Amino acid sequence: MLFNKQKRIKYLGFDDFWFMAIGLIVVSLIIDFIFNNSFRSYPLGIALINWGISFGFTLFNWFITRSIMIELRKRLPRFKDTKQRLFFVVLFIATTILLIDLLGGLFLAQLFGDSYNPIDRTKVLMVVSIIAGMTVAIYEAIYFYVRLKQAIREEEQANQAMVQAELQALRNQAQPHFLFNSLNTLRDIIDQNPKEDAKVFVDKLSNVYRFILESGNAHLTPLSEELRFAQSYIHIQSERFGDNLTVNWEISDEALNKMVVPMSLQLLLENAIKHNVISRLKPLTIQVNAGNGLLSIENKLQPKSTTLPSTKLGLKNIAKRYDLLSEQSIVIDENGQRFLVQLPLLQPSDQKVHHADTHH
Repeated sequence: MLFNKQKRIKYLGFDDFWFMAIGLIVVSLIIDFIFNNSFRSYPLGIALINWGISFGFTLFNWFITRSIMIELRKRLPRFKDTKQRLFFVVLFIATTILLIDLLGGLFLAQLFGDSYNPIDRTKVLMVVSIIAGMTVAIYEAIYFYVRLKQAIREEEQANQAMVQAELQALRNQAQPHFLFNSLNTLRDIIDQNPKEDAKVFVDKLSNVYRFILESGNAHLTPLSEELRFAQSYIHIQSERFGDNLTVNWEISDEALNKMVVPMSLQLLLENAIKHNVISRLKPLTIQVNAGNGLLSIENKLQPKSTTLPSTKLGLKNIAKRYDLLSEQSIVIDENGQRFLVQLPLLQPSDQKVHHADTHH
């Protein structure tokens, strides 16, 4: 265990080779200075012997304490086990100090003929306790810090995975939603127009859906791409509504490279078309503006008198994806006369969750 770097890092939280090497020298010099001051009081040879004894004592105490900590971390590795682990470490240190007090004094007396008086005994107990406590505290602090970082990282990874899955589910939800409404549009075209128009519509629809599939699983897409998709969608709807549907586009150049969640603009346009009367007597105009960090979609409210109950799936889908991806939220404003939705235009760095590519 002492010489295996991988195991040192695994159970201690860091490679303690240099910490231990320097610590042994420093601590043994401190112990020798407190008890003997050998390098001032004795010839060099005797001083080195005294320091060697201090070093051996420090090495033994350090190695045993460290081994106990490692063994306890194997058996009690979790955060909630920290108190129990520290209890056993402190218990061991106390036992070790008592043994040192009993055996160390006898050894020193036999070796040097010194008496082991109460003052020396108190000094030994205090020094050993302080050094052992500081050593354990340093090891535990580093271990706790490393495990805390690991726990935070694992929690972030788990949250990222959860959000990734939720975003994918929302995206998968939006795609059939678009297809379902497009098929409804196709049904209306077949009812109202020659079959040739239906064929043209299907061709255009297939091109649009190809764009959806080719966009992959990205959580954000450039506004320029989203506009291309939305304009293709409006072109399809024009087959159904003709001049009764108008979309005005006012897009600043600086906004084109900003990011939005995929299919968000199309879903909002679809929402306006689905819930409002569009006829020769009541044409619908939708205003799309992009600039100053916002993408705005606004239309006059002219609700249908009979319509299926709205699930508001599109709006909920967009709002949820923005909440998951950024600190900015969408704005929905309805005053009885007009309906306005504002989407934040994001930078790639704004997103809280980054897409992890997967290959099948």
